[in-house]
Amino acid sequence: MERDLYGPDHEAFRETVRTFLAKEVVPHHARWERDGVVDREVWRSAGRQGLLGTAVGEEYGGGGSDDFRYSAVLIEEFARAGASGLALSLHNDIVGPYLTSLGTEEQKQRWLPGFVSGDIVTAIAMSEPGAGSDLQGIRTTATDAGDHWVLDGTKTFISNGILADLVVVVAKTTPEGGAHGLSLLVVERGAEGFERGRNLDKIGQKAQDTAELFFDGVRVPKENLLGEENQAFTYLMGNLAQERLAIAVGAAAAAEDILGVTTAYVKEREAFGRPLARLQHIRFEIAEMATECAVTRAFMDRCIADHTKGELDAAHASMAKWWATELQKRTVDRCLQLHGGYGYMSEYRVARAFLDSRVQTIYGGTTEIMKEIIGRSLLG
Repeated sequence: MERDLYGPDHEAFRETVRTFLAKEVVPHHARWERDGVVDREVWRSAGRQGLLGTAVGEEYGGGGSDDFRYSAVLIEEFARAGASGLALSLHNDIVGPYLTSLGTEEQKQRWLPGFVSGDIVTAIAMSEPGAGSDLQGIRTTATDAGDHWVLDGTKTFISNGILADLVVVVAKTTPEGGAHGLSLLVVERGAEGFERGRNLDKIGQKAQDTAELFFDGVRVPKENLLGEENQAFTYLMGNLAQERLAIAVGAAAAAEDILGVTTAYVKEREAFGRPLARLQHIRFEIAEMATECAVTRAFMDRCIADHTKGELDAAHASMAKWWATELQKRTVDRCLQLHGGYGYMSEYRVARAFLDSRVQTIYGGTTEIMKEIIGRSLLG
């Protein structure tokens, strides 16, 4: 089915993204996976190509467009390239909205030009050893000390944790915390008492640096409070729909891509003297996956269009996230099976896709949390 979601400007942007991936990312990705982190310079290259801050105002060097379809194009092409290491969507679509919507003019002048150029890499620190999807369980504290906050606590599973120059930290600013006692504090590289732990050894997405972060009496200037005090829970709930949609967009594109790889493989690979594609079971498997991907694509494109118009609600974002990521996980598993023993070999694309896909149903809110959100929207 021909998609009608994108216009000529979006497709021109897609070509820019593909060229960037071919020249700056794909040739280096295997080395980045061995190193556990991408080269810092690739962030600046992305900035020069206009891939950072498409929604940031032109006065700060950004693209000046709040059209989410540009982000969707970027996410789709990175997913199709299997380029899980360079977390541009985290930077653009998750951290970026907090800076642009909550930042004061002074904060925007201070941070956004570097955000757009790639000189500032960003992260958001929500998850803790005892609090993942449950924001009510956050224990990191920020104590008011007059002209600054004193930040204490531990965060884990923080994407961009090693490279980040600017970390948006979710912390309790009241003893109770929770819905009425969380705030967003921006911690900058080099702050005394701010330490990075180990680069966590994940089973997949190995080129994407994911770290533990430690805050021991970190003095955070009052001017680094993002938004209003004790309002972070509201901000987080408001931005999670875009985060979940972004994950879903990548999941749907990754499922389509690995299905395409596998379809080509079964046409060439022979068993019992003929191509696998001649076997009815194989044709049925491909037909089922193609249908599931096509149906998912129709729903995803509607969600992208709705979000671009500001009409996507939390329930439908949650539907997109759980359905697309579970589809990705299921499709990659079935495609690996169709590759036989070769699918278990790490040099094959499907093996890497299998490992990279597993986290998709976990981060950004687990599948179980997504179902709970949807259920509450329907049943109260």
